[in-house]
Amino acid sequence: MEAGGTRMKLRHIIYRYVLFTAFLFLQLVRLSHSFPSTQGKNPPYLTSDVEDVSGKSFDYIVVGGGTAGCPLAATLSERFSVLVIERGGSPYGNPMVSDKIYYGFPLLHPDEFSSVAQSFVSKDGVKNHRGRVLGGSSAINGGIYSRASYDFVKTVGWDEELVKEAYEWVESNIVFKPELTIWQSVVEFGLLEAGILPYNGFSMEHIEGTKISGTLFDEYGIRHTSADLLETGNSENIIVLLNATVKSVIFHVNGKGNESIVRGVRFIKSDGSTSQTYEAYLNQPENSNSRGDVILSAGALGSPQILLLSGIGPEKHLKNFGIPPVLNLKGVGKEMKDNPGIALLVDTKPVHRFPDTPQVAGITKNMKFIVEGGIIPISFNETRMPIAIKLAFPESKGTLELNSTDPRQNPAVEFHYLEKENDLEECTKMAQLLSKIAGSQSVVLFLGKEPQDNLMSSQDELKNFCKKNVRTYYHYHGGSTVGSVVDDDYKVYGIKGLRVIDGSTFLESPGTNPMATLLMLGRYQGIKIVRERENTTVSCSPPPP
Repeated sequence: MEAGGTRMKLRHIIYRYVLFTAFLFLQLVRLSHSFPSTQGKNPPYLTSDVEDVSGKSFDYIVVGGGTAGCPLAATLSERFSVLVIERGGSPYGNPMVSDKIYYGFPLLHPDEFSSVAQSFVSKDGVKNHRGRVLGGSSAINGGIYSRASYDFVKTVGWDEELVKEAYEWVESNIVFKPELTIWQSVVEFGLLEAGILPYNGFSMEHIEGTKISGTLFDEYGIRHTSADLLETGNSENIIVLLNATVKSVIFHVNGKGNESIVRGVRFIKSDGSTSQTYEAYLNQPENSNSRGDVILSAGALGSPQILLLSGIGPEKHLKNFGIPPVLNLKGVGKEMKDNPGIALLVDTKPVHRFPDTPQVAGITKNMKFIVEGGIIPISFNETRMPIAIKLAFPESKGTLELNSTDPRQNPAVEFHYLEKENDLEECTKMAQLLSKIAGSQSVVLFLGKEPQDNLMSSQDELKNFCKKNVRTYYHYHGGSTVGSVVDDDYKVYGIKGLRVIDGSTFLESPGTNPMATLLMLGRYQGIKIVRERENTTVSCSPPPP
């Protein structure tokens, strides 16, 4: 035991020395290189002055400069004028966003109106976060990049060649092959020991087994968010209004058929009064078939919320908040899902380690279970080491409703985690797999712990563990789903000039992590819209059957 204890201490000394050396090297490299994202640069198309936008007209207005909104705006700007309205600020010059060594720190102390992460607690009692910065959640997440499965692409009916082209465009601009950290290598071996096979090495694809995914962090540990994709567009055609929150969509009614046509948006300063509003408009060309759209890309919470605030949604709910109904579209706020996750802390207590983003993923049980591990801060000087697993295809689903008519406030959302018995049964299997990974020789030897028996034995214990410890994987989606709220071209049913392009349209979360597909979706739909305009065949979608 004495020799074993000596080896354990030596291992910890070597580990800390390697981490400290790596940290010093990273700082020296940063001093000798020029990194735009850490020098406070702001591209010329960014502004926080509402007067630069108020009363003006654009070909397209994109609401939300997030994971999907930025590539969408960049693509549209190649041919058209685009206004992006982002409720948060700039990510540039903020090391909490750009530097990998600060991964997870923005989630520690979010505030009500200005922090880059906005926290919310679902009615289930589970704490969650959403991005509030240009770049959206791509600016605060783990940066892991993995495409959707081929089956997902076929099921939703996308053009497979165009999807491939859009993924490759994203990857050529902001995606990198990671060099595994020591802990990620340990997780990788732990997954393989637990039987998550085959070993696929580095792959962007969503495939069964253990693999190394792409990352938004470059070799120097600098994050490249979706905001960087704006630089690929035509800067003369883009203006990004920061720190402004859209309050509602503006309509006018076509007297011929009582058709609601989008005219623009109404917005407020994110730190201002809700009564002081401003407006921006869509250009009105003579040929009404070649006009642009307001496109909601505000995320799975933001886009359904804006639809409701604009009078589009269940009529009874709108009247409860004194909102004049524009369209009684009952699917708004429905089909809300969040992939239930559970995690085990494999370390024994909080210590000071450098945060570590997930780079390795285990995909198993016909792609139903997805496992990742990282090192996350719980304070500014302490971290923990969770290995977490999510259920990829939950049956349980919930709803989103307004809490307030203030667009800066979070809506009320309930996901009904593990409500369906099948989800709970699957969770017990996830708990058993986690226990197996945490008890693998790779993990146990690295941490210098004694091997443990299974943490839970009976089915009742496993179910209780799941119910008590269910958590988010931050992959919530739905609320404006295809077939219920928008058609296959992402146009809102019964409204002319309004689309939704973001994760609120998904019925399931694609891939290991949805970020890659959201980045792709912005580019993909941008290309389709440009082609559609070229053919001048824009028309109002009929109501859903």
